[in-house]
Amino acid sequence: MRLADLEQYSSITIQCHDNPDADAIGAGFGLYCYFKSKHKKVRLVYSGQNRIKKKNLILMKEKLNIPIKYIHPKREEAVSGLLITVDCQYGAGNVRKLPAEHVAIIDHHPQECADADHVCIQPHLGSCATLVWSMLKEEGFPINENMDLGTALYYGLFTDTNQFSELFNPLDMDMREEISYNKRLLAQFRNSNISLKELEIAGIAMIRYNYNDDYRFAVIKAQPCDPNILGLISDFLLQVEEIDTCVVYNEINDGYKLSVRSCIKEVNANELAAFLTEGIGSGGGHEEKAGGFISMRLYEEKYPVLHSEAYFSNRMTEYFDSYTLIFAKQEEVDSTDMQKYRRKAEIMCYVEATDIAGVGQRISLRRETDTMDIEVEEDMYFAVERDGTLHVFPSEHFKKYIKPMEGPVAEEYFAQMSYMPTVKVWADGNTYSIKNYLKMGMPTGDFCIYAKTLTSNVKVFPKWDDERYMRGMPGDYLAVSEDDSHNIFIEDGSDFLNKFEPVAK
Repeated sequence: MRLADLEQYSSITIQCHDNPDADAIGAGFGLYCYFKSKHKKVRLVYSGQNRIKKKNLILMKEKLNIPIKYIHPKREEAVSGLLITVDCQYGAGNVRKLPAEHVAIIDHHPQECADADHVCIQPHLGSCATLVWSMLKEEGFPINENMDLGTALYYGLFTDTNQFSELFNPLDMDMREEISYNKRLLAQFRNSNISLKELEIAGIAMIRYNYNDDYRFAVIKAQPCDPNILGLISDFLLQVEEIDTCVVYNEINDGYKLSVRSCIKEVNANELAAFLTEGIGSGGGHEEKAGGFISMRLYEEKYPVLHSEAYFSNRMTEYFDSYTLIFAKQEEVDSTDMQKYRRKAEIMCYVEATDIAGVGQRISLRRETDTMDIEVEEDMYFAVERDGTLHVFPSEHFKKYIKPMEGPVAEEYFAQMSYMPTVKVWADGNTYSIKNYLKMGMPTGDFCIYAKTLTSNVKVFPKWDDERYMRGMPGDYLAVSEDDSHNIFIEDGSDFLNKFEPVAK
């Protein structure tokens, strides 16, 4: 669905969820500005038992001139034309259901209710503000010409990702870097965010922790509060010597909001957040800080009699029990029971780091799953696969197994990419598409590996990076170079046979 598809309606009501937060208000304001520019009769509303009371949200409304209006739940309200529910889904428990002729849904939570004429739900985004920003960009709307709008969208992402500490989707990162906003007002909103009551909630929560001595993790359930409080509690927990990882959560109208932290390299917080929300919500973030959301409806369907505290404690234990570790520098893989494969003679693309920046300069390579911050070295290469996967290519293997080719890369190579990787050059502060630096290569017949299908979860710390692991799940392949038993890595099972062909040992 595009915003242009909704221009057929002359009267439009944009409804935030009850007790709206900064993300709902910012996203709703973005839609309001768009349809106002199209000369539609448009209004921005919310309902529920409570009016907006938090100081930061009151300031946001006043300073950014956001015309959001309150509809009392006892007031009968039928919507003519189109009703758009933003940051929520029509018919869900966290938004009053207003009778409407036509309905559209724009949301970033897992799909629960899709009974609408128009639906745009992107559950992997960190904020609904990002979704609205991308839709506005798609229509060529001049977002950065409206500083109030830019600040509202930016603050929506800022709050819904716990001050960017739980930012994980590349589109969220793109918005953060591209949008213009008022830094002074952002500081004012941020410094009015925590009430004395929420300070008390944080203190009480930290007294009631649940600790696992075997795996050194803590789980805490907090009272209902702003999501930033969850991050505050989890950040404090990691300062305890005995705690390596933690999850802090609370119950909100339609589910559970959670904040995840890790201070050990063996556990990526973003991966742990995704594990905790798998099948019942969505989660992600950074290696050290992450967050997520669990749908109450989906949770109760899957775990009808399990208390939330037991769920998180059990699921955390399952996570630690679910994988084995391989440190490639110190370990070798016995290839006796592994099949030999050769890289197919098909064009593959690569990037030479020194084409991007000088030796010693810092760059950030952003792919769909995460961002790699790297200091450029001589003879540093990265393979860029057809699906957008981007990984380190050891220089000794590149020079031995890849024959560079001349000419531009065909557009067909990018057809499978859901997100085109980007690179940020810290020296000039600019972000560029990886397409600007791609070169073509052809694997030689000597590019061979041994591999076997995984039947359990594995984390491999490759020899070229002993601080970050590659994760393999059942169906993926554990691989090792034919000529280096320490060059151990993971290959994605869904694409492995498209890149490699079996050969006789």
